[in-house]
Amino acid sequence: MIKQRIMPLSFLVAAMMGSVTLVGCSKPADKTTDATTKTESTAPAASGDTIKVGILHSLSGTMAISETSLKDTALMTINEINAAGGVLGKKLEPVVVDPASDWPLFAERTRQLLTQDKVDVIFGCWTSVSRKSVLPVVEELNGLLFYPVQYEGQEQSKNIFYTGAAPNQQAIPAVEYLMSEEGGAAKRFVLLGTDYVYPRTTNQILRAFLKSKGVADADIMEEYTPFGHSNYQTIVSNIKKFSAGKKTAVISTINGDSNVPFYRELGNQGIKASDIPVMAFSVGEEELRGIDTKPLVGHLAAWNYFMSVKNPTNSKFVKDYKQFAVDYKLPNADKVVTNDPMEATYVGIHMWAQAVEKAGSTDVAKVSEAMKGQTYAAPSGYTLKMDEENHHLWKPVMIGQIRADGQFDVVYKTPEVIRAENWSPYIPK
Repeated sequence: MIKQRIMPLSFLVAAMMGSVTLVGCSKPADKTTDATTKTESTAPAASGDTIKVGILHSLSGTMAISETSLKDTALMTINEINAAGGVLGKKLEPVVVDPASDWPLFAERTRQLLTQDKVDVIFGCWTSVSRKSVLPVVEELNGLLFYPVQYEGQEQSKNIFYTGAAPNQQAIPAVEYLMSEEGGAAKRFVLLGTDYVYPRTTNQILRAFLKSKGVADADIMEEYTPFGHSNYQTIVSNIKKFSAGKKTAVISTINGDSNVPFYRELGNQGIKASDIPVMAFSVGEEELRGIDTKPLVGHLAAWNYFMSVKNPTNSKFVKDYKQFAVDYKLPNADKVVTNDPMEATYVGIHMWAQAVEKAGSTDVAKVSEAMKGQTYAAPSGYTLKMDEENHHLWKPVMIGQIRADGQFDVVYKTPEVIRAENWSPYIPK
């Protein structure tokens, strides 16, 4: 077993504050920057002995509840790779920046990483609005972004690899499950999301899909709330009224810390999964850590990985992350969890490292060519493959049911990985 090489605790404190460069994951950088400002990093250029890796995740603001663990997963993975000898005989040097849930700042930080810090690759973003802010910058500067979160599709870039799910690997199968007898045979649907591109485009796809299955417009309720929204009393009350008379399910594309008050309000109003099941696309183990999950038992989430899946690869992944949390004294280290975007981050970094070794270079064009057909035995228990044409992973589909302990029982999974359809047939091209 690889012995994990651990960075000093002083890094973690600095990383939570802003931009940090580490050489070989062995000592903290001399300089840091408050990433909530417009000031650019003063980190030194990478030496010939290291390969710089950008980590672009919100460590503050409304998305920190979801993204902070992806930063930690990236650092753990870099430690693992460095302990095994690095890439091309060089140590990976992480450069962590905090775009602070500020979408234009994602673009600024990306430009900083590519032009000031001279990173060879960036792992980051969660929301589609942050990714779309970054996309023109990586294309202009010929950078490389690995994006680890499920999204709405309708996109393909030579400068982005998508390691999260496309709609046919999450949203469509989830709704098919809700319509099945096993999933409750829902006839009426609430499309509830945060007001930005991912929920709106996903719901455009789902509305067209539902209509193709004979669901009338009158049986579809669609509503959006802003980022950081906290008062769901009226919305949950309206859902209860809408559900009268027909079996109803909620499809939730709420993102970030708004999930906490939404789920609390479900419990407050006594909505049980047996009455109105909620199928979430952006709620996993990490988001449930801050909620009393007992009233939410039986509600659902669709992902491509759950912490509760049982196989040796996942056991090691979970064990390593828990040890990382203890070694770095992460908040509530004894209660940390793993989730789908963390697995996608882990897989993406390892696939990139494999591609660099194959290419013999960190050159973007050479690495992109080497990424075609890359495979990795993932913690999900499946061997994932990077598609040779569309820069998306072939992934399994899983549906989990919330347990009282905040974990999920997997109630459905595909026998094999599914090729991503990044261009939905339900939206005219």
